[in-house]
Formats: sequence, structure tokens, C-alpha cells
Amino acid sequence: MRRRTAEKREVVPDPVYGDVLLSKFINRLMYDGKKALAQKIVYSSLERLAQATKEDALEAFHKAIQNVKPLIEVRSRRVGGSTYQVPFEVEEKKATSLAIRWIVTSAQSKKGRDMVSKLSQELIDAYNNTGTAVKKKEDVHRMAEANRAFAHFRW
Repeated sequence: MRRRTAEKREVVPDPVYGDVLLSKFINRLMYDGKKALAQKIVYSSLERLAQATKEDALEAFHKAIQNVKPLIEVRSRRVGGSTYQVPFEVEEKKATSLAIRWIVTSAQSKKGRDMVSKLSQELIDAYNNTGTAVKKKEDVHRMAEANRAFAHFRW
């Protein structure tokens, strides 16, 4: 038996926009505890996103995250000696964290250029429903759709 579930830590809203989701995004991007640098990168990227979309930076950011959030995913489930990929709906918190992770990793994996331009380009792509992070979401959805036959193994 497991003992207790870990209690969730309260995330402090970011200093400029006062948004919790943006604060989580900054924390995910942060490397080696360099939060100030991560904040500079994110805020510069948000300015570029706002210029590109002609919309409020925070609203555009939220829309980009919303476009990348997966609705369903597959999980491995052992049934009678064989393993099936069973589609499950994704909880809101997990969907958000996956979206953030996919945007950050796809921006980091791009070659060349500085991180500000890579991240802003990825956010613009996510806003426009294109790009690597959205492709990742579509791949996850496609996998779940392909394995819909095993949905009855959900319990």
C-alpha cells in the first residue's frame, strides 16, 4: 500500500503578468536555477508573440497552450500476458504540463539561433496550430485513435 499522496505546492504567480500558468512555464524553462534568465527569455518571447498575433500577449500565450493540450493519450495496460496501448482521457493538470513540456522541448531541440527567437517561433506556431508541439499532440491523438479497439480495457 502507498502511504500518502504528496501535497501539491502552491505556485507563485509571475511578477510581470501575475499569471500562475506563465510562472509554471518559466519554471519549466529554467535551467540550473537561473530563473532571472528564464524570465527574460519568456517575456521577450511573449512580446514577439504579441507583435506577431496582434493580440494581448497573455491571451495569445494561453491560446497557444490550449492548442497543444492533448485530450486523450495511450497508457500501457497488461491484460492476460500481453500489453495493450489503452486510450485514456487526460486530466486537466497533466494536459497542461504536457503542453508546457512539449513547447519547451521542441523549442530547445531547434538548431541555431538564440532561445528567445526559438521559443517565440514555437509559441507563434502553437498559436497558429502548426509546429512541432502541435504535431506531437496530433501524434498522441492518432495513437489513441488507432488503439480505440482496446478502450474496453479501461478500468
